[in-house]
Amino acid sequence: MKLGLIGDPVSHSRSPQMMRAAFADIGLTASYEAIAVSKELLPQNLGQGPIGGWDGFNVTIPHKVGVIDLLDDLDESAWTIGAVNTVVVRDRKRIGYNTDGVGYLRSLEQETGITVGGQSVVILGAGGAARAVATILAKEGATEIQILNRTYSKAEELAGHLGRWTTAKACSLENGKEAIRQASLLINTTSIGMYPNVDQLPIPEEWIIPHVLVSDLIYNPKETLFIQKARQKGCEVHYGLGMLVHQAAYALELWTGQKAPVEVMRSALEESLSVQNT
Repeated sequence: MKLGLIGDPVSHSRSPQMMRAAFADIGLTASYEAIAVSKELLPQNLGQGPIGGWDGFNVTIPHKVGVIDLLDDLDESAWTIGAVNTVVVRDRKRIGYNTDGVGYLRSLEQETGITVGGQSVVILGAGGAARAVATILAKEGATEIQILNRTYSKAEELAGHLGRWTTAKACSLENGKEAIRQASLLINTTSIGMYPNVDQLPIPEEWIIPHVLVSDLIYNPKETLFIQKARQKGCEVHYGLGMLVHQAAYALELWTGQKAPVEVMRSALEESLSVQNT
């Protein structure tokens, strides 16, 4: 099988190491490579070159929404969320799925013991990852979700999408501090703080308050500055590494029909990150 990852950038990704470890463990002969594709060249690249011959691929920032119009069909998961992170090629047709939401939920519940029902949530960002996370939380019973994003219109659009399941609204930057003060779960879905820009915070430090559970989807570095500051203030924290492992495991199962070796994938990812940051 020929598999891979498209996005821009992708040089930071540790998915190839994780997937190759999984292939070896289940005895699958397969390749997995990460290719940087700009927004402008996405249609052209999907139609030719190495991507054109892939049997499936993952999709990351900034293509999770834009890739939809280039696919032949969508699974219910991708249709509901409005974003794609996994593509399966079946009978020469490209079918879009979204494993981000399920991956995030499994990781959050297993690692923190939190029950999503009844939570008041503030989500930083309004892109594809935000849509996946917000949708699964809304469907699982979060009582309120506020979207805090630099482009207010995008936050409004996402809030409107969530309105069928829960109370959701866009939050302006000037009201962000108060929204977080009232929240029980604060999630960063942006790339702010991702390697190599590890000295950046998605919100002012003073907005982080002790009672909120702080979750960051970024896994490289494993502990972002955002998570560090939250821990220092006494917050319970949730790392992004678990979400990456679980969403990747689900994608692997879609491609192969075999059960993914989750712990093997986690160990490979952690080892890869430790080598990079040594």
